[in-house]
Amino acid sequence: MALSSIALCSRALMKLGADVITSFEEGTAESEVAATLYGSLRDALISAYPWSFATSQTWLSQLAEKPIADYEFAYQLPSDFLRALSAGVSGRGRGIEYRIAERRLHTDALEVALTYIFRPAESEFPPFFDQALIARLAAEFCIPLTDSTSRAETLAKLAENEYSRAKQIDAQQETPGRIEDFTLVEVRS
Repeated sequence: MALSSIALCSRALMKLGADVITSFEEGTAESEVAATLYGSLRDALISAYPWSFATSQTWLSQLAEKPIADYEFAYQLPSDFLRALSAGVSGRGRGIEYRIAERRLHTDALEVALTYIFRPAESEFPPFFDQALIARLAAEFCIPLTDSTSRAETLAKLAENEYSRAKQIDAQQETPGRIEDFTLVEVRS
């Protein structure tokens, strides 16, 4: 079952024993805390790990304005961009040298395929990520709503456990990484 931003925040508030919300504009302490913290906490959790559901690839559009120094070309980043994972050329998602500055990718490559973390809609979150986000929201909502630092510490530990569990589940959805270029092995040939 896909959860909305309000449903995610309400479940976090329920974990605290606080009143649930039906809108971020209710005018209650719970809705104000949720409205203030939700977006940044969601984006921080999404961008902290290369989640399979939030990873995408795209060709970048070259900009007319060139970088001032170091690189030849600048490319526009996607509007839903949160974090770069890698960049490549000719059908490869990695392998080029680049730098991100002023929400643009600078490189010497004539074309760029970017692999990046984007902000998916809440309806696209898998259940394991929902649980990690709900736990993190509960931990962050705790002090503003309850003033209990000991309870916030306990919730933070629970949130860290949920985050680790979610990463483990997500990591099982792809082929394990391997070492492709290792100079010590090449020397033996």
